[in-house]
Amino acid sequence: MAPAARRPARGSSAASARTAIPQLSWRDPQPAPVVLVSGPEEVCAERAMSALRDYLRAEDASLEVSDIRADDYAAGKLLAVTSPSLFGEPRLVRVSGVEKCSDAFLSEALSYLENPQDGATVVLRHTGATVRGKKLLDAVRSGTGGGVEVPCAAIKRDSDKFDFAAGEFRAAQKRIAPTALRTLVSAFSDDVTELAAACQQLIADVPGDVTDQVVERYYGGRVETSAFTVADTAIAGRYGDALVALRHTLASGTDPVPLVAAIAMKLRTMARVAGSRESRTALASRLGLKDWQVDIARRDLSGWNETSLGMAIQAAAQADVDVKGGSRDSVFALERLITVIATRAPYGA
Repeated sequence: MAPAARRPARGSSAASARTAIPQLSWRDPQPAPVVLVSGPEEVCAERAMSALRDYLRAEDASLEVSDIRADDYAAGKLLAVTSPSLFGEPRLVRVSGVEKCSDAFLSEALSYLENPQDGATVVLRHTGATVRGKKLLDAVRSGTGGGVEVPCAAIKRDSDKFDFAAGEFRAAQKRIAPTALRTLVSAFSDDVTELAAACQQLIADVPGDVTDQVVERYYGGRVETSAFTVADTAIAGRYGDALVALRHTLASGTDPVPLVAAIAMKLRTMARVAGSRESRTALASRLGLKDWQVDIARRDLSGWNETSLGMAIQAAAQADVDVKGGSRDSVFALERLITVIATRAPYGA
C-alpha cells in the first residue's frame, strides 16, 4: 500500500532527503506498513497522524487503533497489536517516544521491520530530540519494512510561520488577505500551536474571505505594535498614526536598529517593484520574492513617485547610520525618518 516515491517534503533535513524511502508532506500523508513521523514540530506531527487515522478509517470503519509508548514498553506488545484479529480488521498502531525507546522495543521493532504484518500500519513518532533509536531510524530509512517518512521540521522563522499559516488557508480553499495573514502570524508568532488553532477557527467561523477587519475583530487584542505597523502607517501617509505606533513600539522595548532595517526593507521592495508591468508571479520569481510581497509593494506605491521614493530611501540610509551611533538621539532620528516617509517632505525639512 506504500505510495510511489515523491520529492522530499519542503523543510525536510538533508539527511532525510537522502533516504531510500518516499518523503511525504505532513499535510498529505499516505499509509504504508511503516510510517516514520520525524522531527520536532508537534503540530505537524499530530496533523499527520490524525490524517493517517482518518484515511484508514475512511477505507474501513472497523479500523482498530492502538497506542504504544516506546519508552515504557511491555515485551511482546508490538506483535500482539499488529497481529490479525479473528475478523481481520485493519490495524493502526501509533508508537510515541521512539527517541526514548527501551531496548526491548528497539529489538522487537527491528525484528518487526523484517516481517511487517498484513493489514497493519505502524506509525513511529520520533522527535529527533536524541539519537536514541537511530538504528531503527536507519533501518526504516533504508527501505526495510516498506516504509515512508513524514518530516516535521521545526517552524521557527517568520517566513516559515507565514508559509505554515498560508498553507492552512490554502488547504481549506479559504482566501485571506496577505495583510490579514501577516497580522495573524504576528499575533501568534510565539506559539505555532496557537497559530494553527487561530487559523482553523477563522476557517470554520468565517463564511467568506478573511479580511484585515475580520482578523482585527477576532484577535486584535493580541496584535502587538511592530516595526511593520510603523512602516505601513508611515508609507500610507498616516503621519499621526505612524508616530503613535513608533512610540508604542519603542516603549515595548524594540531596538531602533531592526526597526529602521524593517522600514528600509519595505522601501527597497517598493523600489524594486515600481514601474514593472509583469504579472505578480513572474515579477516575484525574477526578484526572489513571494506573490504577496509583490501585491503589498504595489499597494504601498500608491501616492509615491520616483523622487519621493528615492528621498525616503536616502532618509532610511541616514537613519540607519544615526541609530548605529552616528547620532546621540536615535529616537529623534527615527521620528525624523517617519516624518520624511509619511509627509513626503525632504530630509531635514
